[in-house]
Formats: sequence, C-alpha cells, structure tokens
Amino acid sequence: MDNTVRSYRGLEIYPLVYPHQPRGDDGSRHYDNGFDAAVRICRRGDDDTLTASRVFRVSSPVPFRAAGEARRASASYAERVIDGQIAGQSIVGL
Repeated sequence: MDNTVRSYRGLEIYPLVYPHQPRGDDGSRHYDNGFDAAVRICRRGDDDTLTASRVFRVSSPVPFRAAGEARRASASYAERVIDGQIAGQSIVGL
C-alpha cells in the first residue's frame, strides 16, 4: 500500500489498511477475506516536526471488500473524528 498523506483542517491523515486475516503459517496472504482499516491523525509543529499523533480503528461490522474501499473509509472516518462527529473519539490533546 502506498503512503498517501492527506491534510484536513491542519492535521495530517494517514490511512492504515491491512488484511482482515493475518498471514498463514506458510506466509500466504488472504486478501479474498477482505481488509480492516484504521487511521493515524497527526499534528506537525511549526518546524515541521511531528508533535502528536493518535491511531483510530475504523469500526465496521464486516471487513471491507477491497483495499481502496478501506482507504476511503479511513479518510472519511478521520474527517468525522476531527469534526467531532464520532462518539467516544476525540482529537483533544493532539
């Protein structure tokens, strides 16, 4: 997966997408079982150093069918967290 960075309201958003099922004992991947997602929200200081970050898991009743779908859900979830629309999730302290 590429390291796509988005910016929203002065914060950086990093989608985190990973296979729903871990690698098998033989190292095989199970992409057909879907993907899970999380998002890392970061604040940078004036000198461009990372000052704070937090990871939020994107809750979904079933795995996302494709990596792109999970990535879009991560970005949307981050924006809703930043806007204060997700109960129990906050960027206070970032």
